[in-house]
Amino acid sequence: MAQVNLNIDELKDFVNHVVNNNRFLQKQGKKPVAIEVVGESGIGKTTSIMDMARDHDLDFVKLNLAQIEELGDLVGFPVRQFQMYKEKEVKVSNKNLNISSAATDDLLKLANQTTTKKVGQWVDELAVAEYLKSGWKMTGNNRMSYCAPEWIAGKKKGGILLLDDWNRADVRFIQAVMELVDRQTYISWTLPEDWHIILTANPDNGDYMVNSVDSAQKTRYITANLKFDVDVWARWAEAEGMDSRCINFLLMHPELVTQETNARSISTFFNAISSFENFDKNLALIQMIGEGSVGEEFASMFTIFINNKLDKLVAPKDILLHEDEKYILGALTSCMGKSDEDGYRADIASTLATRLANFSVVYSNGNTINQKVTDRLIKLCTGEHFSNDLKYLIVRTIFNGNKQKFNKFMMNPEIIKMTLK
Repeated sequence: MAQVNLNIDELKDFVNHVVNNNRFLQKQGKKPVAIEVVGESGIGKTTSIMDMARDHDLDFVKLNLAQIEELGDLVGFPVRQFQMYKEKEVKVSNKNLNISSAATDDLLKLANQTTTKKVGQWVDELAVAEYLKSGWKMTGNNRMSYCAPEWIAGKKKGGILLLDDWNRADVRFIQAVMELVDRQTYISWTLPEDWHIILTANPDNGDYMVNSVDSAQKTRYITANLKFDVDVWARWAEAEGMDSRCINFLLMHPELVTQETNARSISTFFNAISSFENFDKNLALIQMIGEGSVGEEFASMFTIFINNKLDKLVAPKDILLHEDEKYILGALTSCMGKSDEDGYRADIASTLATRLANFSVVYSNGNTINQKVTDRLIKLCTGEHFSNDLKYLIVRTIFNGNKQKFNKFMMNPEIIKMTLK
């Protein structure tokens, strides 16, 4: 099956392109393209798509197909329509008639000549009585049609229609949405302009109760396979203000993320223990909470992390902003050693470098990057505490995250030399 593997950041860029390209296609009278996002449960498919809708200032409608029981809730209910008409007076076109300011009354009458024209339309059964009162007449023709469902009726602003867990739905619903996915139309109603369809699905790998989709259906959309990326997750967690100690732990143990212990259950666990000021005084309770949310193995590794005092690592906020630079550089050496010495803790260094880079970007979104912050970053990226690859990681993350705010940092000769390498 044709598909592309993406992390959440890459998925956002991918969807942004498809949305903009769909607008281009619609202006040309062509049908837009739908996207299917396949990923393990709890990886962030739905949340990331909601964020994308907000970023584009688009309306957002989520339909969980696996929970819908009535087909009409998805595609609208059948309604009988009657063909009606009304005679309307229209002005006769006299394009070749030349009337001067001295025109006679007869010529003026000819110029303003009118005639009657029949205007027809299909009217829902419940509205026929009101149309009759307004002078409309019946032709005698009728048909069965479908009214637009409640979730789209009256929508004018552009939007994203998320068909969530669509391959876990009843086969009837899967068949029904195919016309909508293919043409954005269902029998007698059409999605408004600037609406974009995204489907989410779980992998058809035997681990989920899903319905297989045949090859003909798969040709109607583009498939993106969403993969967990711990660095992307760490950036999200930094922006969300998640407990610093918990972010450090997952950066050091990304291998613990599995299908069962996914990003959603891990976030639940971390949020459930974030009120503990001292983890080491609450180990038994943390172990119990962990076993009930992320499983025994994850919980045990977390308690080992605490016992080894790794939850006491210097915070990225202090690395960047602490007034006493000498103290902070000493704290870094104490945590991880120096990159050119024996006993260097590469795992801790990688964690702190990632945290520093992510925090710098988050901090820049609401603050001015002054000369003191710039000098601190330059010293850290040219000194001996981080290896060259970690220095480059910091520079690259800052460049991709908010290069305008960090212009002085990026224009430093040593930093430029590093990026050119």
